[in-house]
Amino acid sequence: MKLVHQINLAFGIALMLVLSVTAVVIHFVLLDHLIGSQKEDLKAMGAVMSAKLRVDTIQTVATDWSSTTVPALPVKMADTSGVTAIFTDIQGKSVPVTAPNPATKIAEAVKGVPGEQVFKGIIDGTDKRFITSVSIMPQGTLTLLTPVSRVKTIEQALLKRLLIIFGVGGAFMVAFSLFITKKLIRPLMSLQEELVKVKERRFSEVRYIRAGGEIGSVAESVYDMAGELDRFNHVQKQFFQNASHELKTPLMSIAGYAEGIRDGVFEGERIQKGLEIIISESGRLKKLVTEMTLLAKLDSEEDVFRKNALSLRELITEASERMNPLLVKKGIRLRIDYDPPSGPFGVVADRDKLLQALLNVMSNAARYAVEQIDVHARFVEGQIEMTVSDDGPGIPDELLPFLFHRFVKGKDGESGLGLAISRAIVERCGGSIAAGNRQEGGAVISLSFPAAAGR
Repeated sequence: MKLVHQINLAFGIALMLVLSVTAVVIHFVLLDHLIGSQKEDLKAMGAVMSAKLRVDTIQTVATDWSSTTVPALPVKMADTSGVTAIFTDIQGKSVPVTAPNPATKIAEAVKGVPGEQVFKGIIDGTDKRFITSVSIMPQGTLTLLTPVSRVKTIEQALLKRLLIIFGVGGAFMVAFSLFITKKLIRPLMSLQEELVKVKERRFSEVRYIRAGGEIGSVAESVYDMAGELDRFNHVQKQFFQNASHELKTPLMSIAGYAEGIRDGVFEGERIQKGLEIIISESGRLKKLVTEMTLLAKLDSEEDVFRKNALSLRELITEASERMNPLLVKKGIRLRIDYDPPSGPFGVVADRDKLLQALLNVMSNAARYAVEQIDVHARFVEGQIEMTVSDDGPGIPDELLPFLFHRFVKGKDGESGLGLAISRAIVERCGGSIAAGNRQEGGAVISLSFPAAAGR
């Protein structure tokens, strides 16, 4: 069953339950109210009749109920309103105040039951099928009564009208629910169509569905996901193209010089030079394959990354020592400072992998620096922020958004995998990495890590 039908069915059932419970409650409340109102009317009527009733107008009545005398009292009002009045004198004899005989009239209200028996139950107050009102006077007792069925008839008539109103209102609410549900579900149905495009890998065709609330949040997430998958798909294709190109170049050099040596094209010193090129290209090829393998492992394997609490200060020192020969050769100064100087700089990471990430970043700075490289680390609100900046030409603006992608390299870059590896390692440490240019010139790469507790 479709979601729109499920929602409408659930709303219809809920509406039926609410209306049913409301009808039952109204039934009892209305019946109780009408009975209470009828009792109040009987009390008022009894007070009026008691004030006008005189003992000398009530004649003695025979005990066989056959002789009935109608007193000269204003009892027509009580009789036409469906009320029976009975007077019981001090001796306990019942005298009908309304005509005809009260026993006969009561028997008409309760068919199949002897009038005398019903009358006696009413006088005793045990018959609940009648609403009674008793007025005590010096001359005796005046009892006014009316059948409960009469009140129920009025209540049922009113309840039927209320049910008709409920039915019309319920039908309107169902129609309104269909309209609102369709309006709310329409974005969800459109979102389903966009998800089909994602399933079919047509990421670039996914549209942004405008909607409110949680559906709008999901639609935005789907659109962003499709964009990210489209970029990832493009990067993957570009990765294979660049990888094949990067692997083809050293392989062609190796194959060309090997064939030349085999066929005797190269002689003397040229053979030695050819062998050196073969060895150099083989090393380059090995490094490229190693970096690609490491990237693949960082993306797919969990056990390749073993985290431990360690000191970032010690890692920076070790990385600078390894970089020292290259820096001396190029005449570049390396300046390192910490803020605060003795503050905590502990991180949780894989030591060898994070050291490699730092070496890649610092090597990239050394490749473009003119005179100096600055490494600055500081502790800020549970985060360790580190920057590596140089005084070189900076990063081209068109290259900045893609600097950490695979096989993306600058003018003097090598394989284009170093910074991609650094990003993968830093992110596996729970940190982040970004690149930019300084206002005074030169590139800056910023790294951020969660600080390890107690370090």
